[in-house]
Amino acid sequence: MRFLKPIPLCPQCGQDWSYQQADDFPAYVSIFVTGHLMAPLIIALTRDTAMSVPALMAIVLPLAVVLMIGLLQPAKGAIIALQWWFGMHGFRQERAGTVPDEAES
Repeated sequence: MRFLKPIPLCPQCGQDWSYQQADDFPAYVSIFVTGHLMAPLIIALTRDTAMSVPALMAIVLPLAVVLMIGLLQPAKGAIIALQWWFGMHGFRQERAGTVPDEAES
């Protein structure tokens, strides 16, 4: 799916992004954040309005789907950035001031 596929190399700096292993974690993050954003809305709608269940579902379900899909790319980018930052899955820790792994010493 091109929507979630990161570029293999950065055209500016040449950073190799092929080491990333985000797998299913971005989807879990997206669902987790969506649930926490939707819960107060669902509670407020059920408590403060007299909407029928179909009307409530007509609001909640599309909003939840849009939030989950909208959060997938930022979640994937953040997870790949964290893998890079911590030198995980083949990425090197390249930032100044970081402590190299003991195996590299």
